Amino acid sequence: MTLAFIATLAYLLAVGLLVRGVSRETRGHAWLLPALVATVLHALVHVLHWREGGAPDMHFFSALSLVGLGMAVLTTLFGASGRMAALGVIVFPVAAAVLLAYAARGHVAADSLDWRLQLHAWCALLAYATLGIAALFAVLLWVQERALRRREFHGWLRALPPLTEIESLLFRTIAVGFALLTATLLTGVLFVENLFAQHLVHKTVLSVLSWLAFGALLLGRWRWGWRGAIAVRWTLGAMVLLMLAFFGSQFVLEMVLKRV
Repeated sequence: MTLAFIATLAYLLAVGLLVRGVSRETRGHAWLLPALVATVLHALVHVLHWREGGAPDMHFFSALSLVGLGMAVLTTLFGASGRMAALGVIVFPVAAAVLLAYAARGHVAADSLDWRLQLHAWCALLAYATLGIAALFAVLLWVQERALRRREFHGWLRALPPLTEIESLLFRTIAVGFALLTATLLTGVLFVENLFAQHLVHKTVLSVLSWLAFGALLLGRWRWGWRGAIAVRWTLGAMVLLMLAFFGSQFVLEMVLKRV
């Protein structure tokens, strides 16, 4: 818990520095060091638990924390390159919350997975993290468009890139996430036995529906130039399906039915 609390404080310090930068309309990188410390400690919490258990833990709270870590790392990379550092105001508190939830719930004894199932699991977690960032881009795109239409020129607008740049980042992130989700489904078909067993059928069906939705959005962007509200709706709808595919099913299995 000590490392988790230190990581949480580092996340919150990064958020405070980002908020101060937005309020003062400055674009420094003072937030970067605490964000790096937080992500490193966040990862270390998992590594130590895995060493103790002898295998990676991919149960509900662990997976949720790993997705939060992935989103925090991506946000730090985007911010360090000069783009979307303000995204950390949303992502870092979420990463801190899921880390504390994982630390508080304790480490669940993990089954030993061979490299093929581990590859499938890691592809899934990376896909969730990447497409989670895409969903936040979609929300920011919608909020920014709404504020501009209403001529509400808030200070936080100046902390964000132009609409065209956010939209470009959105579709690039979706493209990467779509590739990872494709790899997840392919490794699932190749390596997971009884993919349509009772406890996996909901995950499989919802994941495929999400994959089709993201694919349709990318096709619509390429063929018909979809953007704006259409892109936001498709992105968020596909992301809801993806979240239900794993975390919804896993919550019911582990938290409600107590099947670990």
